[in-house]
Amino acid sequence: MNKLVLTGIIAVLVLAGATYLAIGTTKGGLNGDIVNTLAVAGALALAVITIFVVVKYVRQMQTDKATGELAEENWDGIGEYKNELPIGWAVLFMGVVVWGIWYFLAGYPVNAYSQIGEYNEDVAAHNAKFNAQFANMDAATKTEMGESIFLVQCVQCHGINADGMDGKAANLNQRVEAKTVKYVIEHGSNNHLLGTEMPMPDRNGLFNANTGALITDAEIETVANYVANGMKGKGAEIFAGTCAACHGADGKGQPYVAPNIVEFTPQLVVNVLNHGKKGAIGTMPAFTILTDVQKDALGHYVTSLSQ
Repeated sequence: MNKLVLTGIIAVLVLAGATYLAIGTTKGGLNGDIVNTLAVAGALALAVITIFVVVKYVRQMQTDKATGELAEENWDGIGEYKNELPIGWAVLFMGVVVWGIWYFLAGYPVNAYSQIGEYNEDVAAHNAKFNAQFANMDAATKTEMGESIFLVQCVQCHGINADGMDGKAANLNQRVEAKTVKYVIEHGSNNHLLGTEMPMPDRNGLFNANTGALITDAEIETVANYVANGMKGKGAEIFAGTCAACHGADGKGQPYVAPNIVEFTPQLVVNVLNHGKKGAIGTMPAFTILTDVQKDALGHYVTSLSQ
């Protein structure tokens, strides 16, 4: 047997053994997983092909002489023969193409293992364990947990004092500001605060029952200040004639009809976290990274700020 061929065989065996030791004997290893098996098979195939090509062409360089018809083009006197593609190259090339097609369409199906999928499964399992562990917290514990979550997730926009940092975000120390009420009256709302898509009409659908006419700019200004002031001051009659039918005489809302506009409630905060909120100062995104328990705890904390 040619010394070069023998060297190539030994190199293939060494690479194959090293691949197995690196993967097959480590934690996780092959585990019968098709993806890991395919990875090892691919590594071995690359090793065999590489050694085969090196051996073949080193032998050719040692013994063969270039023959054939030269192409017309040349580069600084270096020409190229018009020889057919070597059969070995053609077979290997087509083999790799077939392997690639099979790998992407069948060998590694779309629903197979992925690192993202494993991460999502681990997160789901951890969240389920977390929710079960803290499912029965009392209100005080929820508020304490909510404060910690607020300091990590919310202060960037709402500020350390939850004051909204000069209009960057909503001031959570009070239920609503006048500009927020005015925006909702003028533009309507999808009522995600209720966790539903039930819409609130804009100003063109709001009538003052006391006058029988559409609500005016002056009435909007007055009732907005009235609601923002905690249902105190001038504007009670406008509220009673325009808003109370849905929000209730006390402004605390009705289930599936209208939200509480007097005070925060944990569920109201949870609905905002689930769906996001568009308002006078912009859009707050939904917070899908929090678990149900964390959202409830954050709801208790935000509610406590304005009590």
